[in-house]
Amino acid sequence: MEARNNNENALWVFGYGSLCWYPGFEYRRSAVGHIRGFSRRFWQGNTTHRGTTEKPGRVATLVEEKEGVVHGRAFQVQDTTALPYLNNRECTLGGYITTITTFYSREGNRNFPVVVYIATNKNEHWLGEAPLHNIATQIFECSGPSGHNVEYLLRLAEFMHRYLPEVHDEHLFTLELLVRSRIKEENMCLTTLMGDRDFNVYLEDIEIDVRDEDNNVPANNAGINLRENSFQFILQTSDETLRCLKR
Repeated sequence: MEARNNNENALWVFGYGSLCWYPGFEYRRSAVGHIRGFSRRFWQGNTTHRGTTEKPGRVATLVEEKEGVVHGRAFQVQDTTALPYLNNRECTLGGYITTITTFYSREGNRNFPVVVYIATNKNEHWLGEAPLHNIATQIFECSGPSGHNVEYLLRLAEFMHRYLPEVHDEHLFTLELLVRSRIKEENMCLTTLMGDRDFNVYLEDIEIDVRDEDNNVPANNAGINLRENSFQFILQTSDETLRCLKR
């Protein structure tokens, strides 16, 4: 299966979940933008990365919706190792299938075919629709070999806030608020939940280090979600309140 940009004769893959902040494969460049005809939902179960067989986590998938728009990140694949890696990560382990759709760049000056990985209700990991409070609770309670399910959700939401601040994803951001509220209520250590790891985001050959950027953002930019020490700032909670629970 190939999706090619006629001008660049290249294969592009669209990410709308953890690929946005951790692709895990080599690529030539990436760009933010959107696809149409889908909506992002946390309806797919996960037992290999963000959950276990006994307690599956919840990760993002796409559901068809005529007027839907999903914002994310497109990657121009660099070599032949990316697709086998993605097929194992998304299809073999995750239960996703592939389809092709059109990507529209944020600037509105480019559109081209992209490969998209989606999950359907026909796969064994499918959890389906549920009240948002229930989904948030499941995310809060689950973790797997790749880390806590909370990290998956909050890093995705933070990517959207930071690089697509004009976009409002009601499903994603409502889950973010519910999970952050639960963290505050339970007096959990956010650093522990997030894994205390650094991730670099490359957009159009420009490297942006999220942590370094956070430390240099003026306080008056908080309203557009470019926040100093952002994970704690959103909760409006002191460092003492976010102390780690003793285990």
